[in-house]
Amino acid sequence: MGSGMIREVACRLLNGLQRCLGQLRPRQLWPAGAPGGRTLAGALVLVAVAVPFVLARGLFGPGPAADTGLDAGETSPLEARHLALVINSADPLSEAIGSYYQQARHIPAEQVIRVRFAPGGTRLPVAEFRRIRRQVERQTPDRVQVYALAWASPWRVGCQSITSAFSFGYRPEVCGGRCGSARISPYYARGEVRRPWDQLRLRPSMLLAATSFAAGRALIDRGVAADGTKPAGTAYLLSTSDPLRNVRADRFGAVAASLGQRLRIRVLWADALEGAPDVIAYFTGLTVVGGITSNHYRPGAVADQLTSTSGMLTGPSGTSADGGLGQMSALRWLEAGATGSYGTVVEPCNMTSKFPDPGLLLSYYRRGDTLIESYWRSVAMPDQGVFIGEPLSRPWAGR
Repeated sequence: MGSGMIREVACRLLNGLQRCLGQLRPRQLWPAGAPGGRTLAGALVLVAVAVPFVLARGLFGPGPAADTGLDAGETSPLEARHLALVINSADPLSEAIGSYYQQARHIPAEQVIRVRFAPGGTRLPVAEFRRIRRQVERQTPDRVQVYALAWASPWRVGCQSITSAFSFGYRPEVCGGRCGSARISPYYARGEVRRPWDQLRLRPSMLLAATSFAAGRALIDRGVAADGTKPAGTAYLLSTSDPLRNVRADRFGAVAASLGQRLRIRVLWADALEGAPDVIAYFTGLTVVGGITSNHYRPGAVADQLTSTSGMLTGPSGTSADGGLGQMSALRWLEAGATGSYGTVVEPCNMTSKFPDPGLLLSYYRRGDTLIESYWRSVAMPDQGVFIGEPLSRPWAGR
């Protein structure tokens, strides 16, 4: 059976499963005291997002690019010539971080796009967002495949994350089904897609998120320093005491078994990792994760927690010290030393398909793909989630 037929069969199975999910709802992640337990909906979503990947590629083994429709030489991971940098010219911090990133990554001037909107808000009004996105699309060179957005806020458009909105366009239906299944990203688990715009008409987006120039510069420096270092370190997968937010832990053993020959992986039954000297990845599930600043993160490290609102980056206090509803902002991971993270901006319920799959993320990252490629390919339903970090970081690149 050819790869095209395999994908068609997988998509038919997926569509049938998604129709079944319409009347089922998994547990909300908020309030924290809600009773635990998994639901049939969560199990069906897990099957739904796994079927296409398992049939087409095998669980954790994205192979070499094949059947891409691209010319030879266009199947390598993304580079600076493939990235457009979007700066808010009304925000001095966005200008400072964006200008530093342009210099650090040698981004051509024609790929730097300046827009203008009032800084500091958590949401970008829909009408204003649509105007800005039209401007960005008009100014984006055809060769560009991904966007870097040089701000930490706003991080939301309606009920949708700003990175998803820039990539897919505004989707008002996201507000109507926060705890239901959503569209599967066409980029999910697509290791053979090397040029998402050319092949899918999709440009993945990531926030260069920081609340100070010093933090933004440190993030960018880590991303650049990571390139080609093939870091010796450990990926830590923590199974926690929180029954609602620990749903990814069911697959940690499979991740360790599948990637253990290529990465050092430790599965821990604990609510916190403290004093670790060699973190290259840290995945957990809690509202607030303690001790993260006590660890040393290798340049290029990724880290995130499964919880409702860590994508509310600047929180109700207007700082990165908290997230929405008292939950930890994903910015805390970057401030602790990670180079990439992820969080949801509205209640997603405990559907693993709305959060990064650690096995997929690590598999693509270890293969030599960039941070933005690896993170985006690991989330099946990213409408509610915001990607943050240094997009072009590539620790396992050949120099």
